[in-house]
Amino acid sequence: MYKTLEEKIKNRSAVVGIIGMGYVGLPLAVELGRENFKVVGIDINPHKVDLINSGKSDIDDVTDKDLRPLVKKGKIKATSDFAALKKVDCIAICVPTPLSKTKDPDVSYILTAVKEVQKFLHPGQLVILESTTYPGTTEELILPMLEETGLKVGQDFFLAFSPERVDPGNKKFTTKNTPRVVGGITPQCTQIAKLFYEQTITQAVPVSSTKSAEMVKLLENTFRSVNIGLVNEVALMCDRLKIDVWEIIDAATTKPFGFMPFYPGPGLGGHCIPIDPHYLSWKLKSLNYYARFIELAGDINSHMPEYVVERINRALNENRKSLKGSKILILGVAYKRDIKDVRESPALDVIKLLQNAGVKVIYNDPHVPSVRMDNTLLRSQRLTQKLLQSSDCVAILTDHSAYDYDFIVQNAKLVMDTRNATKNVKKNRKKIVKL
Repeated sequence: MYKTLEEKIKNRSAVVGIIGMGYVGLPLAVELGRENFKVVGIDINPHKVDLINSGKSDIDDVTDKDLRPLVKKGKIKATSDFAALKKVDCIAICVPTPLSKTKDPDVSYILTAVKEVQKFLHPGQLVILESTTYPGTTEELILPMLEETGLKVGQDFFLAFSPERVDPGNKKFTTKNTPRVVGGITPQCTQIAKLFYEQTITQAVPVSSTKSAEMVKLLENTFRSVNIGLVNEVALMCDRLKIDVWEIIDAATTKPFGFMPFYPGPGLGGHCIPIDPHYLSWKLKSLNYYARFIELAGDINSHMPEYVVERINRALNENRKSLKGSKILILGVAYKRDIKDVRESPALDVIKLLQNAGVKVIYNDPHVPSVRMDNTLLRSQRLTQKLLQSSDCVAILTDHSAYDYDFIVQNAKLVMDTRNATKNVKKNRKKIVKL
């Protein structure tokens, strides 16, 4: 089975099935298609299936120009029918792994996908989980389900974990040139999964087990979460000390060793950093270990939207204006610069807190034409001189490069800058309040 699959992967005759065609699955499909693999993308969203089959992309990192020729050549085809797995040789599971309201891991999407794989599992298949999860998921949950078929891992089929490393909007590091960590249930599982990724990705880094590969991903994002939590707390300290946190960071960054700059902001966003560390924390609680750094960083980061609202309130008071009844313009609702992704965006939390305080909230985002807040649909307003001048405060929550910050500061009455986006603005700096 190993030799047959190895040959199929090397000569590009292996058919690849990708379950979940979102921010992880679609870029992977495109890279595979470019390397002459035939890809079947499976997604339960019929609209997404139709969109892909028409050669159109709904994510930032894949353009229609990237996707359309591959669809036309028959290299990529999308479907909602899991029976397509009958004819595939390699399966990548790229489904969401959110948290429940109690911050417990929700692996229901993984389990649903694996149940479908189980139905169509056949000898000679490689199954790889890419969805971020807690250490032990692949071995403890997925392996028993697949072996219920009577097939044996490492002999009849191969099972591995390789954490996605997608950074939406990053033009320098993409799916193609970001190394992939790979850990299999058996050494042969690791070998064949490594070979699979080496066909499309610059480097595949093997580790000793699926559990190790799962832990690598959580370390990466916990590192960022903890350091962002630290610098957010430094921002709170600097506010009390009445000094500029951005000046402090810039000066510290001149040290050529022993320091890596992180930057404060209105909170954490995206599908990884606000969520992944809690997977590790949850797992360790089951082992009677309390992950103090993770919990503390999570507490600080999750309360940043409240701090932003408190700073806006203070700034308005200094201008003899109350928060309640004011009109506040939010600039940027995407969770990071120059993308349209609003998953876990702190801007949405800030908007909700302001609305609850009796504020009339409007927003502009050149990448996000509309956003749903509970049962209300908000639409991006055109950023005009009149809109800026009519707002009591303009809050910059996402520092999109399309914004003309000189124009914004010139026409705004008050600017709350949570991203240091106005650092190069020379005039009217008295209007600017920084995080």
